[in-house]
Amino acid sequence: KMKAREIIRAVILLIFMGLPSYAMAEDLSELRLSLVDGDVQIITEDTREWVPAAINMPIRGGDRIWVPEGARAELQARYGTAVRLDENSSLEILTVTHDSLQLYLSLGQVYVNFRGEKNDVVQLDTPIASVRVYDTARFNIAVAQNGDTDISAFRGAVAAESRSGKTRVGSGQMLSLGDAYADLSPLGEPDDWERWNRDRDKRYEERGYSSQYLPGELEGYASDFDNNGRWFYTRDYGYVWTPTVYVSAGWSPYRQGRWVWMGGDYVWIASEPWGWAPYHYGRWAFITSFGWCWVPPARGAAHWGPGYVGWVYTPTYVAWVPLAPQETYYGYGHYGPHSVNITTVNINNVVVKEVYRNVYVNNAVTVVNRDSFLTGRKEGFKVRENPFLRERISVGRPRIEPERATRIPVIREIPKAKEPPRRVRETEVRELKEKRHFVREPNRSVFVPQASPRTLPVRRIDAPKKGTSIRPVEPGTVPVRRMRQLETQQPKKTAPAKRQEIRQAPVESQTKQRQLPTVPQPVIKKRDVQPQQPVMEKERRIIKKEERIEQQQRETKVPAQRQEILQAPGKKKIEQPKEQPGPRPDAGKPSSKADDKKEVIRKVNPSQQQDEKEEEVREFKVPGFWPEKMKDKR
Repeated sequence: KMKAREIIRAVILLIFMGLPSYAMAEDLSELRLSLVDGDVQIITEDTREWVPAAINMPIRGGDRIWVPEGARAELQARYGTAVRLDENSSLEILTVTHDSLQLYLSLGQVYVNFRGEKNDVVQLDTPIASVRVYDTARFNIAVAQNGDTDISAFRGAVAAESRSGKTRVGSGQMLSLGDAYADLSPLGEPDDWERWNRDRDKRYEERGYSSQYLPGELEGYASDFDNNGRWFYTRDYGYVWTPTVYVSAGWSPYRQGRWVWMGGDYVWIASEPWGWAPYHYGRWAFITSFGWCWVPPARGAAHWGPGYVGWVYTPTYVAWVPLAPQETYYGYGHYGPHSVNITTVNINNVVVKEVYRNVYVNNAVTVVNRDSFLTGRKEGFKVRENPFLRERISVGRPRIEPERATRIPVIREIPKAKEPPRRVRETEVRELKEKRHFVREPNRSVFVPQASPRTLPVRRIDAPKKGTSIRPVEPGTVPVRRMRQLETQQPKKTAPAKRQEIRQAPVESQTKQRQLPTVPQPVIKKRDVQPQQPVMEKERRIIKKEERIEQQQRETKVPAQRQEILQAPGKKKIEQPKEQPGPRPDAGKPSSKADDKKEVIRKVNPSQQQDEKEEEVREFKVPGFWPEKMKDKR
């Protein structure tokens, strides 16, 4: 019986210690807090209370985030998708997997820059609506106190559904949903919130050279490496990265931050803004020429880990050191090459014989008091000898029971006024998941399971709901409703009296002209000849070659008639000055009918011809001046 009890205890211990960590490695690798500005707070399954949030904190399904007044936050998925929260916003994380993300916005507004891989889906629910996106898109969702929802698509398109039906919100459109209305309107001018998000988007969209050195699984974090360090080539490890920001004399990896108990394991949460990928993927090496360098994992071998370090702990202190490339990591789960899953072995029988290379590097080993390790308080602690050269190396993380403070990402006080309101505190993720199931299929309804949604009847509004003017169309986007609005608002053009070609002569058989839409023309009239409608560019292209030749022949036989200029009422008529005797400016040039013919029939682009005609009219209105151009045509 005693042996049976011991076996049962061992099995329970393995389940408690191993399985949560194995599942945690999958959950915590997908989503993190990449920006914490202000008193952002979070409640998790481990904390079970609202606590301050920290940058580089992993986010799992079941977590809830509150962003109070004057604060903002950003979540980043592994492949680059960004989710940003404005002040006074509450977001619940319902589902997080490698290819799907389900969020619930109960209050405030959230901006999403979806840049997922193929087959990735994001579903964002509100009290009265559900939005799904399958392709690259940038959109914003705002939820009022009463649950009314505004869905704005800045680029790409999203599928929006309410209990009344489903519709598509295209680029440049905003769908406003309430209990009794659904209005579709064009977007107004960008506000401060959107402009701030666009600046953040540039961090991820304008990737530098780091992408070519990272495995495909980590390219979404390329901006962290571009903005905070440099790459070097080494003979032993190939291309390595060394940080240049948030480092100082005596700095070493896994020094700025703390170990937090999450999902059954101690997880490193770094204080450096770039401290996500370098601490949860790859290894660290000290190279004399460059100092500390991060060695990325091989392509196809990028496995997330709580923190790739070696451990030594005693009843007095806890010590750790960064693992060098190809050194073995002992953890509760599978962490790729050069790792041992200690959930399947008896750790008491495992002896770590290898000596970690980095223990010989000055200041590489971090040692803290046991109480400081649990509470997060910074207290100086020194040991006479290197623990890794004196004590037995631990197989896996320290087996120390966590305290309340060990589950809190960062230790600091939150003002009472910044704490979540009662409505947010009483929200339960489990109840939300029961009401809103994640639906991947586009032709299935979120509100009616296993059914196809009907078309949502919407009222189209020509004016933007927010702002006074419609925003310009962004490159690469064609908001249909936006374009139709511009066309209907274009003022009608009034056409004054039409003008005739300057060198038009009477014809024997006049070809019938097509009656086309008119455009504004200069006011010029020809004696005894009826003005004709201007010919559009498209119509000029279809004039037959024979008609042009026939017109040329007529022009060479019949002299041009004298023209006069029509002026606006109330202005004195300007008589054309008579030609003065003496040599003409072009007297020295040979002249022929062929030259006159070329001048008349030269092929001119309609827009250029229009500009020339307007220039002629402006020149005619100068008293006492005879333009050279009109002398030739006269």
